[in-house]
Amino acid sequence: MQQLPKTELQVSNLCFGGNVFGWTADQDQSFALLNRFTELGGNFIDSADVYSVWKDGNRGGESETIIGNWTSSKGNRDQVVIATKVAMLETRKGLGKENIVLACEDSLRRLKTDYIDIYYAHSDDPETPLEETLEGFNSLVTSGKVRYIAASNYTFDRLGEALQISETHGFANYIALQNRYSLVAREPYESDGARSVIEYGISGLPYSTLGSGFLSGKYRPGAEVSSARAEGVTNNYAIAENFALLERLEKVALQHSVSTTAVALEWLRNQSGVTVPIASGRTIEQLDALMQEVKLTSQELVFIAG
Repeated sequence: MQQLPKTELQVSNLCFGGNVFGWTADQDQSFALLNRFTELGGNFIDSADVYSVWKDGNRGGESETIIGNWTSSKGNRDQVVIATKVAMLETRKGLGKENIVLACEDSLRRLKTDYIDIYYAHSDDPETPLEETLEGFNSLVTSGKVRYIAASNYTFDRLGEALQISETHGFANYIALQNRYSLVAREPYESDGARSVIEYGISGLPYSTLGSGFLSGKYRPGAEVSSARAEGVTNNYAIAENFALLERLEKVALQHSVSTTAVALEWLRNQSGVTVPIASGRTIEQLDALMQEVKLTSQELVFIAG
């Protein structure tokens, strides 16, 4: 466990991404994943009100509902750190003050809890003044419905502006940044996101850390993969440079007798601006692979990155 900067939160070295709950994992499968995650020492769970609206028949909130049903059935709400987000669900879109407050009430109801540990602005909303957004978040913190607030998909400049406004008005501050980052998507995080984390002294909690599953090693040139993410992976990551990177990753994984996903996540943990990576899996086998522990040498870190 480690303490997130500027908080009292003690979290595991992996945050389990709840985007699979209600999408590629139904409630029973999700319960099994969450049970296994906590058995292996995990306690940090990430969700959003928009998860998983993209599945036919879903309306959003499915992930939160499953998490709430699970904590309720286990009686372990105080043993897990739950993060969720607002701004991208079409029926609760944007970061206006009223919308933030109403969306939070929706999330609390689905999560079956009276507080959210970390509540994110899921994406920047340039159409709403930052003062209004932060006033809305601050009202939730002062009322005890949210412990900490954070930002996702914010640039260095916009995050800095938000932090300055919070300081000026005495509002709650963003304590973390959640932006995309992986071995196959290193920019703009390495030039912008990491700078935010380091200069502002907040937590870096990157998402899409395995390139939508590409770094699991199951994607090969010309191979057909049965996965809900396969098309996106093929379109975004299936290039010669990334296949060469995957070969390097596999060599290191083989030397340590661990999965390529474990090595990819440990590489991230050793990068500037990364506090805890977020990753998900839809099966117990995938989760077990994510949770394997490995220590990499400085030479291996350089070799993997190429």
